[in-house]
Amino acid sequence: MASGPTPTSSAAPAAGDGVALSSARGRWVLTCAVLASGMALLDGTVVNVALPTLGRDLGASLSALQWVVNAYMLTLSALLLLGGALGDRLGRRRTLVIGVVWFAAASALCGLAQDAGTLIAARALQGIGGALLTPGSLALVRASYRPEDQARAVGAWSGLGGVAGAVGPFLGGWLIDGPGWRWIFLINVPLAALVLFAVRHVPESRDETASRRPFDVTGACLAALFLAGISFALIGASGGSSAAGTVLPGVLGLAAGVAFVVVEHRRRDPMMPLELFRSRLFSAANIMTLCLYAAIGGILFMLPVQLQTTLGYDALQAGTATLPITVLMLLLSASAGDLARRLGPRPPLVVGPLVAAAGVLLMLRVRPGAAYVTEVLPAVVVLGLGMSLFVAPLTATVLASVDASRAGLASGVNNTAARIAQLLVVAGLPLAVGLSGTAYADPGALDSAFGKAAVGCASLFALAALAAAVFVRPSPTAWHGERGNAPQCKTCLGVQSPPLEPGSPTTGTSP
Repeated sequence: MASGPTPTSSAAPAAGDGVALSSARGRWVLTCAVLASGMALLDGTVVNVALPTLGRDLGASLSALQWVVNAYMLTLSALLLLGGALGDRLGRRRTLVIGVVWFAAASALCGLAQDAGTLIAARALQGIGGALLTPGSLALVRASYRPEDQARAVGAWSGLGGVAGAVGPFLGGWLIDGPGWRWIFLINVPLAALVLFAVRHVPESRDETASRRPFDVTGACLAALFLAGISFALIGASGGSSAAGTVLPGVLGLAAGVAFVVVEHRRRDPMMPLELFRSRLFSAANIMTLCLYAAIGGILFMLPVQLQTTLGYDALQAGTATLPITVLMLLLSASAGDLARRLGPRPPLVVGPLVAAAGVLLMLRVRPGAAYVTEVLPAVVVLGLGMSLFVAPLTATVLASVDASRAGLASGVNNTAARIAQLLVVAGLPLAVGLSGTAYADPGALDSAFGKAAVGCASLFALAALAAAVFVRPSPTAWHGERGNAPQCKTCLGVQSPPLEPGSPTTGTSP
């Protein structure tokens, strides 16, 4: 989280300014942005698939594997909005270059790690780079192209990024089974070199008013302490830590959370303006986001491990098994956005989570001896259909709940909420289902825990549907806008977080 401008806000070029999408320079800008965001997407989609292999090779406990996931998510979540603010101030091109170099160096450290502790530390460093890459690539697209090309440029960036997200599990599984798990991190080094080659053709841009707004460093630190403290408490409890080792981090984390709210309330330029939550629709949408992305993060954390440990899949098979989810979201997000504009957001936000819950409950059949075509595939297809129904309308609802000038900030807060939900569910789910130590390598213990996790994640989806039914009632003005156009969100870039949206609800610039 961060102060000042939003991670996707940018001063759009004036009429006649900017790069043409069809020009050689325009293609370089798009290539640079897609490769940069693709690096972060790739890691986000393949690490879960690698967990059983990491556990075997490094002799890691379940708590260590939880931290392999959460160390990255913690720094990314705490610093995501700060990355956007930094780009506005220092220059989006310069910030992207810093992020790429940082991310590549941290990825190399991950690939060279000889023990779980080193890998966890390197993953935390990697998250800092991700906080610069994730908003920076979209901000670069928004700031570089001439106004008449921006909508197409953002759409092309989203679509190509979505393809990268779809390829991720397949490529990651192949790397894990082939050259080895270290290459899911080391592959970022040549990708970074390609970005640095392409970025030479990218124009610099910045928000000239950004220097007038101070960074909310205190808020960012308190947010990180809150997330770290809660994660330490939950992971420590499932890992058998002492009472002091569990309670003390939890208390410190909660105290940091309270201090964060106080600081944000008192600051003139807070990183997360609390007045956003005065909107009932914005608050409801973010409550839904916490439930939905906790459910998504939980089931996608457990499913690859279940497939490999209990059903005997290799990493490539486990990665490919979930590919239908991403494909369905790529194919159906635009249609779901159109449906929400015609019917309003409430129907898809009620029906979508219920369909996703049904898909997760179908995973109760994913047990020893289950066949992919008759048990695994129907479950992931139904889950993918449900996610396709609610992801775009959820982001559109967030945009509809605030003034157009704050759409980027609202979307950044919503994206951060999704990542926090996944961080907390990865920390707390093993504790909730009674999985600890090296039990993740025991097919019997894991199968029992997976069944409980599926029921819990389905319940979260159902709770989100209930929240939509009760609270999502946007006014006609908020939803349709001054010119009769609902907020748009046509493309989902990744499975595990809502898309960052840069545009005004009435300008049609959002992807």
